[in-house]
Amino acid sequence: MFGREAELGRILQSAGPGQSTSSRGLLLLGEEGIGRSRLLRAAGEQAAHDGALVLSAHGWAVERDRPYACLRQLLTLVLDETGGLPEPQRRVLVTMVAARPGPPPIDARPVQMAVLVLLQHLAASAPVLLTVDDIQDCDQASMDVIGSVIRHLPGRGVSVLLAARGEAVPTGLPTELGLMYLAPLTPRAAAALLDEQPGAPWGRRRLELLEEARGNPQALLELCRLGRSAAERAVPGGKLPPLRFAQDEFESRLAALPAATQHALLYAALADPGEDLWTVMTALDTPDLDVWAPAEAAGIVTVADGGISFRHALVRRSAGARHPAQLRRTAYLALAEAAGPQASRARYRAAAALGPDESIAVALEGAAWDAQDAFTAAAALEQAARLSPGVRDRARRLAEALAAAHLVGDPDWVGDLYQEFTRIDADAETTFLAAAAMSTALSLSSFQEEAFDLLLDVCERTLPGDGSLTLALASLAAAVADQSALPQHRSRLAALLARTESRTRAGSESIGSLARLDDPEVRSALRAVVSLVATPPGSAARLLRGLEQPRLGALPDSPGRLAQRLAVAWAAYQADEADACLRQYRKADAQLRTRKALGLRAWSLAPMADTLLATGRWTEAEALLEESSAGAAVLGQSRVQADLDALALTLSALRGGTVPDPSAAEARWRALDLGGNRATQARILRARALAATAQGDWARAFRQWRALFDADGSPLHPFLSPRAIAELAVAAKRTGREEETARILARVRSQQGERPTTRMTLLLHHAAALVDFEGDPEQHFQLAVVNPESEQWPWERAQARLSYAVWLRRGRRPLEAREQLTAALEMAEQLGADPLAAAVRAELRASGAACAADPDVALVELTAQQRQIVRLAASGLSNREIGEQLFLSPRTVGTHLYNVYPKLGVSRRHQLRDLLSAAETDIA
Repeated sequence: MFGREAELGRILQSAGPGQSTSSRGLLLLGEEGIGRSRLLRAAGEQAAHDGALVLSAHGWAVERDRPYACLRQLLTLVLDETGGLPEPQRRVLVTMVAARPGPPPIDARPVQMAVLVLLQHLAASAPVLLTVDDIQDCDQASMDVIGSVIRHLPGRGVSVLLAARGEAVPTGLPTELGLMYLAPLTPRAAAALLDEQPGAPWGRRRLELLEEARGNPQALLELCRLGRSAAERAVPGGKLPPLRFAQDEFESRLAALPAATQHALLYAALADPGEDLWTVMTALDTPDLDVWAPAEAAGIVTVADGGISFRHALVRRSAGARHPAQLRRTAYLALAEAAGPQASRARYRAAAALGPDESIAVALEGAAWDAQDAFTAAAALEQAARLSPGVRDRARRLAEALAAAHLVGDPDWVGDLYQEFTRIDADAETTFLAAAAMSTALSLSSFQEEAFDLLLDVCERTLPGDGSLTLALASLAAAVADQSALPQHRSRLAALLARTESRTRAGSESIGSLARLDDPEVRSALRAVVSLVATPPGSAARLLRGLEQPRLGALPDSPGRLAQRLAVAWAAYQADEADACLRQYRKADAQLRTRKALGLRAWSLAPMADTLLATGRWTEAEALLEESSAGAAVLGQSRVQADLDALALTLSALRGGTVPDPSAAEARWRALDLGGNRATQARILRARALAATAQGDWARAFRQWRALFDADGSPLHPFLSPRAIAELAVAAKRTGREEETARILARVRSQQGERPTTRMTLLLHHAAALVDFEGDPEQHFQLAVVNPESEQWPWERAQARLSYAVWLRRGRRPLEAREQLTAALEMAEQLGADPLAAAVRAELRASGAACAADPDVALVELTAQQRQIVRLAASGLSNREIGEQLFLSPRTVGTHLYNVYPKLGVSRRHQLRDLLSAAETDIA
């Protein structure tokens, strides 16, 4: 099962053995191949595993006129049970099962009664689940009986699960039946299903197949099969396998249509998805809409809102592929003549081309720059390169296709194009462009050393005189070096940065996404990025102050301005300027999502999500992680997926929740070379440490925090590791490792320089208060919590307050400790940081203060008798009245209440009413 876990859960809840008494069964609706039958089988298998008796049937159109044909299928397995029924009902069932084709042998009412009695008899021993697939093809007599079961046996151990093709409820079913419409698979689930198939495509073809199938599992599998060569599809004996049932059915439906309609469907199938009806009709050279009527009546297409849409991807494929090649070429040429936009005309002409054609290549190239999304641009440029007669033009367009494909973000597509590019002689600028795209793809796939070496190799071999191109590649090298955090990469950046000072040649031509960076603001921003990675920590704030902040207008950015915006956002991230960082990232992110430029966007996802988490914007971070993780999975960006998995685990640990499938994330992490991806490794270590902290395993948490620093205390990653110094100190205090951590603290403090960022200063004070034996702990604590700027990082500030309060309480200053704890609890509750809130509440109780407990958690921790006493006390009863109801003495009741008050965080009897009201509100 791929991507159907939620649907299966709802099915079992509504129609499984443990159904609620209000359930009257469930009907699954959906198009052909959407997965109704598979879900039906899965639900039946799970129900049988849980101890239910599962009776199944399948509706067949050829048996629609045979009364009780479907019912006979349902009852075949339980005919022996009729012996325990009253004689009238037993005789009716035996007669019904033995009946031959023809009119009903007996009235419907006795049959319905007999079936109800039989099912109740069976349900006395075990829950019963009836499943019927393709109910729309069942005979009416059986549907009437099933309807009777739905009306009369809900909640009596009998449940009904039906499935029907289409979107309409079949005639004759009760209105009480619950409905579930099966939507297409999510892109993530569809990609996972496709990748499991033998001979699954990759690169551009994979993305096109996913788009063509539109989340329909059957279409996905069949299109994958049809996409393989004849030799790959061959079965033993050298024969091609027969068409699947659905494909054969679609072919039959198409063949039954009038010739004119089949001809019209060819044009509709070859037209771009979303092409308007007028263009197709013009290409057909007919104004008669009646030509579509037979196809509409057969459920093949829908003609509405000025367009034509196929009901199923396989129908569209069959409608186009079943005609000869020359007829398809004629249709493409007619569509090209009729199409309005230049981009559409170029694509149709390219599809009809029989060989290289410079005029078509020029048109495709122009269409690519006008495209609204990166995939369309990359596909057009790739086709333009293939149709280019000249070697130089072919190399240039192929490099531009590489640049556009790297924006899409599919590493396999970029790899295919780069392999083709290396077989062509190209000039330095074109080679630079291709290498930049390939390096990005390698980095997104976790191969940082190969990515960095490729950039250096191109720079050393070609020796360009243009500083703009060198600066563009240097900024990419800096991004790779920051991800790898390898010392050898950082050391090479300084020399690469010096090359960027050479002047740009006047009048030189722009190519691809590495257009000339003549704007000094853009050049300054990119140079700052390289400097930040090449120089020691501590320079980010100074460099950021020297950069111009791009304005946040409504108009989209030019490529150069977008590069500047991303560079400034990253510099702000390094400088811990959260507001400036998020302003620029949000603006850039909106544009990149609109263009579907998920390759370029991938570089900003982790810094953006990390900043959202640090500043307490957890809801926004959750939405970003969920959406971007799906995109990374579809595109096969393994390193990006690992980063997002780690950040999702971090958020879950901060909230105290559970990750949907942590084992899958761990498997992806093990598949990576984390030694060459230290940024990802640092995020994984922090996520694991926070998860261990939430579980109270401080020894494991310390090991994870400690792994963020080498044996000599140098950081694993120059930016991410130092930000964990306070959390390392907290774990060290819990495990008695203060002396070891103090040496790391000294190393981090010296590396941050004389003027660390405000955030880093606060973290250093927090850590020093815990493990620096030479300093004044109280002074460090106060410096860690009193600065109003610390409110930008609420979780870190609440942590510092908690540590300060623990120190105060141990110093026998409980009143001051409670002041810090009250503020920390308020922050933790506002964030939804349950583990932190629980730790603060425990410390509040230890300090002698009554604090508001989490009502759900606190009540669960009580015994059943204690919960009963609490509820009675909250209702206003005295100890004596409670004792009379529960047969306890008043003193015993008082003792129970005295023991549970600290657990519930209350100190007075009247507070119980508010506590229980809060718990009931949470449940509702």
